[in-house]
Amino acid sequence: MPLKGRQRSARKKHDVSALRIFFASLALCAVAAWGAYAVAQAQTPAPAPLVAYTVVGDAIPKPLTSTPGDPVRGKAIVVDRKLGNCLACHTLPIPNEADPGNVGPPLAGVGKAFSAGQLRLRVVNIKVVDPNTIMPGFYRTTGLQDVDPKFAGKPILRAQQVEDVVAYLQTLK
Repeated sequence: MPLKGRQRSARKKHDVSALRIFFASLALCAVAAWGAYAVAQAQTPAPAPLVAYTVVGDAIPKPLTSTPGDPVRGKAIVVDRKLGNCLACHTLPIPNEADPGNVGPPLAGVGKAFSAGQLRLRVVNIKVVDPNTIMPGFYRTTGLQDVDPKFAGKPILRAQQVEDVVAYLQTLK
């Protein structure tokens, strides 16, 4: 049954009031979210500066840290789909790892084929060795494209994680 006269007018006033409340709530949520974001940004420590390293030929001969790499932690990084994500492009000699990629070369035997320094450079910034590769540099912050602002200025891996990955790759003889 259609609304008449006063009923229609009362409904319009109610609808307008509800919309005002909705948009005011929405604005408050936006302000609260922005405030929470600003507080989180203020509390988030600035990323540690990258450790300086020297490329010699096709290698970074000196480790990035004074703590030796841990192959167990390195393997965990390599198979972590949200961190190293090496399995997105490479096959690895790891039983039961689902859906390895085939874009990059298989990593079985990589520890025999390359020195620790050569592996380190390939993890840090493969573009030095192969400018046309699609593999990301896992320890660089410049020369990147389409980086989400929340990741700008941060390498994919920290220096110790690079050393852990190198230690793991060295076990793949």
